[in-house]
Amino acid sequence: MTAGSRGDVAPFTGLGAGLVRAGHEVTLATHGVFEPLVAGSGVGFRPLPVDPRAELHSVRGRRLHDARTGAGKLVRLVSMARRAVDEMTAALVDAAREGEVLLVGGALGPLGYAIAEGLSVPALGLHLQPLHPTGDFPAPVLGTRPLGAVGNRLSGRAVMASVDLMFRDALCSLPRRHGLVAGGRSRRSWPVFHGYSERVVPRPRDWPAGLVVSGYWWPHETPGGRLSPETEDFLAAGPSPVFVGLGSATVPDPRRLSREIVAALRAAGVRGIVQSGWAGLDVRGDDVLTVGEAPHSLLFPRTAAVVHHAGAGTTGAVLRAGVPSVPVQFDAAFWASRLTTLGTSPGAVPLRRLTSDTLAESLRRATRDDSYATRARTLAEGLATEDGVAPVLGALARLTG
Repeated sequence: MTAGSRGDVAPFTGLGAGLVRAGHEVTLATHGVFEPLVAGSGVGFRPLPVDPRAELHSVRGRRLHDARTGAGKLVRLVSMARRAVDEMTAALVDAAREGEVLLVGGALGPLGYAIAEGLSVPALGLHLQPLHPTGDFPAPVLGTRPLGAVGNRLSGRAVMASVDLMFRDALCSLPRRHGLVAGGRSRRSWPVFHGYSERVVPRPRDWPAGLVVSGYWWPHETPGGRLSPETEDFLAAGPSPVFVGLGSATVPDPRRLSREIVAALRAAGVRGIVQSGWAGLDVRGDDVLTVGEAPHSLLFPRTAAVVHHAGAGTTGAVLRAGVPSVPVQFDAAFWASRLTTLGTSPGAVPLRRLTSDTLAESLRRATRDDSYATRARTLAEGLATEDGVAPVLGALARLTG
């Protein structure tokens, strides 16, 4: 079970498909809009209410852009999510009644664990970013400014307290509306697997046992998938283009941003493929192409660089492809900073300060300095040797064996 944007869902389609191949029966419970992502995977699907794209485009969702800090965004997100969680709880309980083990995405952690306890079934946590407090770095959603070991841990605890607040009403409703009484087991005692690589984020030294960095869960892709003929024609018509996409992020003024992107691409002397995404980007010209959904694993390796919003899923896809990138930082400073530290990116361009000049300068560095591409290829070769599904399979064998 998981909730959120496409990036909060797609990795679990790949994990689920891997579990199916190993003989498990798997059902993914998430927003109904994402049902096409499991097509051909062997994974069942249980739809949850709430359309996350509609939520982000609502008045409440647009207010996220008013926040100037990570903490400000978190406060607005908690307020927006509390109503959505209340709508989803009944569907989550119904889906969970059919399971022998609950695999709980980090976005639903406290609620998923409480449902598992109420049904007396075991659970595993599945996180796409490091959520547990650590002294090694501050809570990812609050930015990357070091706060010292004590301050870093406190920031992590503050975020966990905010998450608890997000689910408070839903947790209180479990006994009253659904007849589930939690057994009192702390959520922190469940094993938690993190779907990214230690090559990208080393496991914090102060994490307790049971918190495992397993490796990436690459999204399921239908065998024989291909890019659109229009995209193939564009790729064949000239040098490798730069891909620009903001995924599930929204922007206050997509027309202005589209103009700045085209100007930046031309100033940097590169062609571009721009994904419309949830932001509604739209570009025109012989040297640029607007596309809808496109398999990252097929497109990214054929680009000169990728401009993206630095969500966990897209960051993983860029690293897998072995190409340089330029994060456009909205609310994912943590992953943007990791790309810079790893040397696969010249640095992030904050969305609030993005202009054709700032983006063009970063594109020139990413596409003309071979060191970024070299480091990206080396890291991709290492990621290709990892199997992120295997640790989860081992844990399931211990729970059910």
